[in-house]
Amino acid sequence: MEQKIGEIRAKMQAASMEDLPAFIKQYSEDGRAGVRAIVERAEKKLHDYEAELLRTEQMKAYEYEYASCGLICGIDEVGRGPLAGPVVAGAVILPKDCDILYLNDSKQLTAKKREELYDIIMERAVSVGLGFVGPERIDEINILKATYEAMRQAIGKLSVKPDILLNDAVTIPQVTIRQVPIIKGDAKSISIAAASIVAKVTRDRLMEQYDQVLPGYGFASNKGYGSQEHIEALERLGPSPIHRRSFIGRYVSV
Repeated sequence: MEQKIGEIRAKMQAASMEDLPAFIKQYSEDGRAGVRAIVERAEKKLHDYEAELLRTEQMKAYEYEYASCGLICGIDEVGRGPLAGPVVAGAVILPKDCDILYLNDSKQLTAKKREELYDIIMERAVSVGLGFVGPERIDEINILKATYEAMRQAIGKLSVKPDILLNDAVTIPQVTIRQVPIIKGDAKSISIAAASIVAKVTRDRLMEQYDQVLPGYGFASNKGYGSQEHIEALERLGPSPIHRRSFIGRYVSV
């Protein structure tokens, strides 16, 4: 008896990546248009998966290069540019045999994918550290120094001391651990990408919480960045306790 197309579709959807080649082989000779479409989707799914395996492997180049150094920690920050909220840094030590796919610069990922990866990173990482520097401190010492301070905090909160740091573009002052600054490192190193994702999700969640206690500025959607909605609210309501005074002078008197 000929298998129904709906059953074949359900079988494809339930198949693991390891099972897809056999599935494609089994149904590739079926002449029905509906089955051909299912097989084509299976082929695309497999192709995309294999492409992601290759991309992820390429993003391990620095991890392979410095593998002999010991524990490798990726460092990245989020929140240099917003008008409000803290700058947040992430420090992540991934396991040597890390097989997490889709790690990338957090800005290249959807919010849903970042949330999914955040949970996986927190579950599988050897250690994760987070650093926070708030608006008052940013105003006091400037955003660059505040970023370095958040990064040092993140390193200090790791449960184990790393042997080498892979940083997104910067060299952090007052850190004795060996550092490797990598331009656009969050798109070139899985360790830095993981740090980017953890920092981004953490800060986004924090800004959503601020939106509950400081309504009107749209922090849940703009995350403190200078959207038109945010600037108009700033001009209308004045600065909130989490606004960076050194950033908002062009919009309101401080």
